[in-house]
Amino acid sequence: MIKELRFNEFEEFAKNHPLSNHYQTINYAMLMTEYDYDYDLIGYYESNELKAASLIVFKNITNFKKYGYAPRGFLVDYLNPHLLERFTKELINYYQKKNIVFIKINPELPVNEIDNNTKNSTCNKNIIAKNYLNDFGYFKLKDNLYFESRLPRYAAFINLKEYDENKLKKNTRNKIKRAENKGLSYEIVQNNGIDVLFDFIKKKRDKDSIYYKHYYNVFKKTGNVDIFLIKVNYNEYLNNAKLMYEQELEINGELNKNLIENRTTKNINKKMESDKKLLAYKNDVLEATKGSKTIGSKYIAGALVVKFNNRIDIVVSGYDTKYKRFNANYFLHNSIINYYKDSYEILDMNGMTGDFSDKNPYSGLNNFKLGFNPKIYEFIGEYDLILKHSTYKKLYNNGTLARALNKTDEKELIQFN
Repeated sequence: MIKELRFNEFEEFAKNHPLSNHYQTINYAMLMTEYDYDYDLIGYYESNELKAASLIVFKNITNFKKYGYAPRGFLVDYLNPHLLERFTKELINYYQKKNIVFIKINPELPVNEIDNNTKNSTCNKNIIAKNYLNDFGYFKLKDNLYFESRLPRYAAFINLKEYDENKLKKNTRNKIKRAENKGLSYEIVQNNGIDVLFDFIKKKRDKDSIYYKHYYNVFKKTGNVDIFLIKVNYNEYLNNAKLMYEQELEINGELNKNLIENRTTKNINKKMESDKKLLAYKNDVLEATKGSKTIGSKYIAGALVVKFNNRIDIVVSGYDTKYKRFNANYFLHNSIINYYKDSYEILDMNGMTGDFSDKNPYSGLNNFKLGFNPKIYEFIGEYDLILKHSTYKKLYNNGTLARALNKTDEKELIQFN
């Protein structure tokens, strides 16, 4: 049977479930209430034993019809067909009486792992859940390669206990080192840091700063959120730039002597490379001197991070594109990893795309995350459990469903038989 759970009942079950995540929390429910959603915390019992549970949020499609959404899916064993079938039937019976037209799910259930180098995918045992969901009345929505769905279908995870900066891709290591040389440091700030962070992320998503303040506040109540800001200190930047310029100037002098004595192609190339570095360090000294005299320091990147059980989720991150050459995004992620690696096990770097070609408009994002050697997973995708088929089809055909979900392309997402 289905019954509503008390806060403590839901929290106890959720935190111990293999599919637990910060979207299936009371905190996230509180966030959604700020945006006109109602919510239920439901549990499914067999012989007085709690077998499955879920946060489900609800919103109006019309004045009298609602849809439900279980963010990151129900907390149920999708590989147990008997349990999944019984749970689904009870769920349908329970919510059909409440004018719920359908319930949307997007389980955090990985079905494929993508090789970091070859980009080939290898399916795992979870793939069978696709058959079970299809058999029990869940309609599969169109898979996406980019970020068309509510939550990413591809994600990058880092095992914090195995993280070794020395084993990162060379390009990533170099960019972290360059960032350190430019006087970058991190700070963990309070709610007022959202306004600073928002300047770095406002073009990435259709959310305003109030949304992220709500996000911060609801998770701050249980101490499960941090705001990271990355700052450039121009005095430190100047000291580093002067030191590197002086060191390279000495190297350049030695290379010049070698070139006079032995003008080989190898020596010419070494001298030319040193000249480039010398010019770059000189420009750094000039830039750092100006910054030191005018502003002293400046925030140039940041992230909102949620902590849940043994994992860390980067909800959103960004950097000031005017300071792209400071490699602040690399420094930010490396700082987050090092800060949490002794206390947590997994870091979710958040979404990637399923298109690993150079033509992908998000190839820069993909390559950035791949540089940290994460595990790349493809989740099972988005499904609708339709409770009222004729109503669903009518709302779909007249465009009401698309407007309710804020999707102009809803008709591309599902195919009716």
